[in-house]
Amino acid sequence: MAEICCQEAKSTPATVATVSASVAAAAVASSVMDRRRRRLEMKRFRLASDLEESAAEYARAGKRQRLARTASASCPDAGSVSQQDPDRCPRYGFSSVCGRRREMEDAVSVRPDFLTGSSKSHFFGVFDGHGCSHVATTCQDLMHEAVAEEHEKACSGEDVAWKEVMERSFARLDERAANWVTTRSSEEPACRCEQKMPSRCDHVGSTAVVAVVSPTHVVVGNAGDSRAVLSRAGVPVALSVDHKPDRPDELERIQAAGGRVIYWDGARVLGVLAMSRAIGDGYLKPFVTAEPEVTVTERSDEDECLILASDGLWDVVTNEMACDVVRACFRSNGPPEPAAHAEVGTSSPVNGVISKAESDKACSDAAMLLAKLALARRSSDNVSVVVVDLRRGL
Repeated sequence: MAEICCQEAKSTPATVATVSASVAAAAVASSVMDRRRRRLEMKRFRLASDLEESAAEYARAGKRQRLARTASASCPDAGSVSQQDPDRCPRYGFSSVCGRRREMEDAVSVRPDFLTGSSKSHFFGVFDGHGCSHVATTCQDLMHEAVAEEHEKACSGEDVAWKEVMERSFARLDERAANWVTTRSSEEPACRCEQKMPSRCDHVGSTAVVAVVSPTHVVVGNAGDSRAVLSRAGVPVALSVDHKPDRPDELERIQAAGGRVIYWDGARVLGVLAMSRAIGDGYLKPFVTAEPEVTVTERSDEDECLILASDGLWDVVTNEMACDVVRACFRSNGPPEPAAHAEVGTSSPVNGVISKAESDKACSDAAMLLAKLALARRSSDNVSVVVVDLRRGL
């Protein structure tokens, strides 16, 4: 009996030690789980905070974008002019987003009633820069002035040689891009292309697709892979053809000039540039030219809209899809039937007439929706879109 008691007495400390070790291990495991739980909670909190901040920033950016677009969509004396002569105040909207690129190199230009006189012509342009943004912004600031000046020189009544006007205008901007370092203001901050050693200013360029919309015609000049598309009676009509290096006629021109097209992540001039025409890019001349292709299209009562956009849109969205999106926005904001059937002097949507403000909203919504669609379809480039309402009698 004593031996049993002694054994029990001897085994008790061991049992207590074992229990204590188990309790300690459980406590350690509990503390580890608590720490993990706290870390997860902190991560969730930071993620929620980041999402709220991003949403707020997106809302602020969207608000700024809407304000800029509204300012661009208004003309001087729009209230009085639109009642007497609506052709003097165009109906349009645009959207320009950086997307997944680190730098924003696109630029958009909208210049209502930019020609002198009573021609009621409006200028629209989309410029997609590469290497840096200064060539695109130079085109944004000066291209419409060059077109207006060349138009004034070439104008002889209603017969205008638009091909020569566009070619000379593009050549002037190409020369300006070549001499940008010497002609720019000393007050302008240095570009990132200037900060490279050696300076790479001649490695910078930009595509350019511009449109002059008059009451009777749509004139498009294009150099590069930005694009202009007209929607007519529900059918997309391409007013420009992308200048890709492997396009048969462009490939022949490059090879005739002594250049080569090398396939490096797609067809590229000398294995570098993925387009065969652009403003700037002095180091690739004469293989890359700034000469535009020009189309002059007579307007029709069946015309619905004109879309100008950089390749950030066209790489992932077809012409048909883009026109469908714009028409859907028009249907939700515009008249149910063509405005040509409206009664004179009425403004009721039942009769097929909408106000300019409603049309501007439809164009802005369409441009923004197209930009969002491009990003949703994983476009890796900057996305810039201009939508012009061409419907008659609105």
